[in-house]
Amino acid sequence: MKNFNLLLIFIILLSFGSCRSDSETPAEITIDNTIKTGKLTGKVMSQNGTKPIGGASVFTFDEKYKIYYTTSDADGNFTLEAPAGNQTIHIQTGDGSNFRTQIAATVKNNETVNLNANQTKLNQVAKIAYVKGTYDKIEDIIQTLGYNATEITNADLANINTIAQYDIIFLNCGSRNYSVNQSLYPAIDANLAVFVANGGSIYASDWDVSYLVGGTDNTSNCSLAGGFVPDTKLCSKNTGTSGIVAATVNNAGLSTALGFNTVNIDFDLSSWQKITNYDPAYWEVIVKETSSNNALMIRTNHFTATGIPATPIGNAPNSTFTTVCITLPGNIQISISVPTITVPYLVALGATVRPCSGSTNSGYIYYTSFHNHASGNIGNAGVILQYVILNL
Repeated sequence: MKNFNLLLIFIILLSFGSCRSDSETPAEITIDNTIKTGKLTGKVMSQNGTKPIGGASVFTFDEKYKIYYTTSDADGNFTLEAPAGNQTIHIQTGDGSNFRTQIAATVKNNETVNLNANQTKLNQVAKIAYVKGTYDKIEDIIQTLGYNATEITNADLANINTIAQYDIIFLNCGSRNYSVNQSLYPAIDANLAVFVANGGSIYASDWDVSYLVGGTDNTSNCSLAGGFVPDTKLCSKNTGTSGIVAATVNNAGLSTALGFNTVNIDFDLSSWQKITNYDPAYWEVIVKETSSNNALMIRTNHFTATGIPATPIGNAPNSTFTTVCITLPGNIQISISVPTITVPYLVALGATVRPCSGSTNSGYIYYTSFHNHASGNIGNAGVILQYVILNL
């Protein structure tokens, strides 16, 4: 009987052990899921290492594709908190489709690692072209940053196979003028529409608003024949006079990248194009005249048109990167380019395969009433044009 009692006690003790709930797991075997992180610091520089790049996106992902993100300040400096371990760090401007760098870095737990300046240079991915102007040389700023651009002509603009090679086209003030064979204008207008609708971006300054809305050297009235931007979206008249114009940077991203939000722009020619009317749902005002709120620099990625053929533009057909929109804490949305193989995982976390604003396929159109005059000094406006170049 004694042995039976001992056996019974042993069985009861076993039954108590087997009924323990999962919530009663001993503390000594609890798994710590806290992600270990460290910091990376660095300075984003232009490709030749001479100019700091403000407003650049710097980011990486953890193994579950959560994004760790920051931006560079006006001096190019950044500090990124990132998961410990070997990481791929992305540095981009704009949506990353035209200028981006990838670097491998080891993040050390609870430590700060400084990245070498040679690692954090912003590389050119885009193929860039420009049309030579009479009063403007945007190619000088491009070259000062260490990037490359190919000169093309109005005859080239009339050939879609030629311009389809490029991602960005800069139209310098005075490049569309009476000396150009005006029979080319319809083909140029049609080709620029195809270019932008399929993801190419263009920049036009001052008198070259005529590429957008029609006209030759400049525009003196609204609703002129030609161009490819609808007449209801923009009107510019050649009524500006020479002098210093006090301006305000109207875009928060640009203001942060530059480190200032006011600038004096020197309009050193006897006349220049004033933006007299624009559709605020179509254009974003980037820089405006302080006293009158007149727009001085605008951009859009809302261009669409019916009947335009799908045409491969620039690097897009061969790119292994895809532009996505990701929402950060605080409901802040960012457009970035990520390796295409990561897209399904990011979409599962809420990303969308498209830029955060504008038409899904459209590139950007930037128009500025000011420019970098070949013989003049526009002061801080030159830094604004640097931002335009890197964010197309």
